[in-house]
Amino acid sequence: MKKLKVIQIGVGHAHGTSAFNSILKQKELFDVVGFAVPESEEKDFSQIIAEYRDDRGIPFYSVEDALNLPGIEGAVIETEEKNLTKYAIMAAERGLHIHMDKPGGFELAEFERLTQILKSKKLTLSLGYMYRFNPKIIEAMEKIKNGEIGEVYCVEAHMDCEYDSGSRHWLGQFPGGMMFFLGCHLVDLIYRIQGEPDEVIPMNCATGFDDIKAKDYGMVLFKYPRGISFAKSCAKEIGGYARRQLVICGSEGTIEMKPIEFRRDEDERDYLYTEMREIHHDQGWFAPGTWTNSGYFNRFDEMMKNYAESALGIKENPYTIDYELSLYKLLLRCCGK
Repeated sequence: MKKLKVIQIGVGHAHGTSAFNSILKQKELFDVVGFAVPESEEKDFSQIIAEYRDDRGIPFYSVEDALNLPGIEGAVIETEEKNLTKYAIMAAERGLHIHMDKPGGFELAEFERLTQILKSKKLTLSLGYMYRFNPKIIEAMEKIKNGEIGEVYCVEAHMDCEYDSGSRHWLGQFPGGMMFFLGCHLVDLIYRIQGEPDEVIPMNCATGFDDIKAKDYGMVLFKYPRGISFAKSCAKEIGGYARRQLVICGSEGTIEMKPIEFRRDEDERDYLYTEMREIHHDQGWFAPGTWTNSGYFNRFDEMMKNYAESALGIKENPYTIDYELSLYKLLLRCCGK
C-alpha cells in the first residue's frame, strides 16, 4: 500500500511529540522523512529536538529545506499555537496535505487564506481535535444520529484543569484565553451535535488569583430553539481534570461521560479511557442507567490514521474544509472576537 511521505514542522505544541510518535509508529501509512522546527523553537525545545535528532537518529532539517524535500506529500504542523496557520500556509502553497493542531492561529484572515489554498489545490486539512476520535464520543454521535435519545435540546461540556500561575499567565496570548486553548474542543462537540446556534454569549473572564489578568476561566452559552447549551473550560479548578464532563440531553434520554477521558498514568499520557452512562425516560427517576467503558485507547492513532487515509484518497475526510472554517469562525465568536 502507498504511504504518505511526510515531514513534521514544530514540536512546540503541547501534544506535538504525541502526534510525531504516532506517525512514526504507523509505518504502514507514513513514510516520515524527518522533522524541522521554526527558529523560535530551537532554544525553548532543545531537549525534545535532541531526543529525536541525536537519540533516535531522525533527520533534522531547516523549515525551508524540509518543505522542499523531493517527493514530500504532507506536513504535520505542531508549532506553538500562534504559528500554526502561518506554517500550514507555507506547506499548503507547496502542495502538501496538512495536519495541524487545533484550532489554528489567531487571525481569521490567515485561516481563510489557508482554506482557500487547500481547496484550490484539492488538498486535505486535518485538525487536532482529539475528541473526534474518542470511541465513546463516536458511539454517542451514532446514537444521536439514530434518534436513540430523541431530539437533543441541551449539551453541557466541561474541560477543566489546574494550571500553575505561569501557565495561566501564558493564556493571555490567546483571544478568549482558556476558551480558545481548550474550550475549542467543547465548541467542536456542541457544534457537531446541535449545529449553528441562534445566539452566542461569551462570558470568559479572569479569576484574578495570583494577580493573573489572563482569561483563565472560559465560559460560553449557546442559545438554541429548545434550550441553552454551554462550554466551560477553567484553568484554576482543583480536580478539574477528573471532572471533565459531557452531558447530552435529549427528549427521550440522556448520555453522560465523566470523565470524558482519563489517563492510565503519567508515563503513558496518550493511553486513555472513557466511561459513558446512558439512561432513557422509561427507566424511572431513580434508575442508575447503563455504564459502559471504552477500554484503553491512544487518542492520536486514529486521528493521524484519518489524516493519512484522507490524504492518500483511501477515504473521504468526514471533517470538510468548509466545516473547519465555520467552526473556527464560531470559536472566535465564543472568544468574544
